[in-house]
Amino acid sequence: MTLQPRPGLLDIKPYVPGAAAPEGAVKLSSNENALGCSPKAAEAFKASASVLHTYPDGGATALRDAIAKVENIKAEQIVCGAGSDELLQLIGKAYLAPGDKVVQSQYGFLVYRLVAMQSGAEIVSAPEKHYTADVDALIETAGDDAKIVFLANPNNPTGTWIPGSEIRRLRDGLPETTLLVVDCAYGEFVDAPDYEDPLALVSEYDNVVVTRTFSKIHGLAGLRLGWMYGPKEVVDVIHRVRGPFNVNLPAIEAGVEAIQDAEFVAKSKAHNDQSLAFLTQQLGGLGLEVTPSVCNFVLVHFPETPGKTADDANTFLAERGLIVRGVQPYGLPNALRISVGLDAHNRAVVDALEAFTKG
Repeated sequence: MTLQPRPGLLDIKPYVPGAAAPEGAVKLSSNENALGCSPKAAEAFKASASVLHTYPDGGATALRDAIAKVENIKAEQIVCGAGSDELLQLIGKAYLAPGDKVVQSQYGFLVYRLVAMQSGAEIVSAPEKHYTADVDALIETAGDDAKIVFLANPNNPTGTWIPGSEIRRLRDGLPETTLLVVDCAYGEFVDAPDYEDPLALVSEYDNVVVTRTFSKIHGLAGLRLGWMYGPKEVVDVIHRVRGPFNVNLPAIEAGVEAIQDAEFVAKSKAHNDQSLAFLTQQLGGLGLEVTPSVCNFVLVHFPETPGKTADDANTFLAERGLIVRGVQPYGLPNALRISVGLDAHNRAVVDALEAFTKG
């Protein structure tokens, strides 16, 4: 008899991260912080080396307290995890059963599909408008039987977002039995006046959860650190399914310093604002369609003309040491996602794509 996994698991296509950069190349495929991480976080990481023989605080108390102080929320309603990815998976583990319906927007983050399939649930995508989540479509798709609705705001890989009023309309349009998970991995990059941090919704509804990450603006992607904020009842359930030491000690120490380093966050935000404007204007000037983004990347669309496709452009850039991200798995075969880099990297991308489009 051949050992068999649970039905459906072999149908899962494992998540493929952004391609690694060969030696000497520039990696612009994973939306990492071009400026690195907070120097204070790096020092805290180094200092933790002397206590690596000890277990971390299983509740990540110091980190939760630091997050609560900065975000003005309740520490007891925060759960920390090994990246927001782990927290999304814990939510699925806690609330999904085989046959349940999970809803996402058309170009939603790939991990949502993995979360659903890992539990034997059905994933259904709601169509978007102009690469942007459509609340009416999400509500219609969810119907009265969706167990979870995942919404990335802003969204990866499109870089688009919806205002706070639309998120509230979405929540009000869903059944009370549906959990709305708002994934704000890129939220710190947004300063539009009608963008609303959904953390406030957690105190207003008992079926809204917000996830955040230290991987993007805080630059701690290598440590795998994230957090979620939810109603007490949901937090209690998540604690029952997470591992007892799911966040490692160096990550906790570095995270405490990172969340408090407002100067580094502001510096990262300023660099991103300038770089986004540059890439959008320059690439648009080459005749390429660039989806307006508020994240630390741009989604660039290419024609289907042989020799000028997204695949052709990807190969052209890679040959010049510029590693970007193809987004075929998202249903976007004619686009590339290009992360913001240092000024010299951004200029190199523009110069290379100018040569590509005019060659």
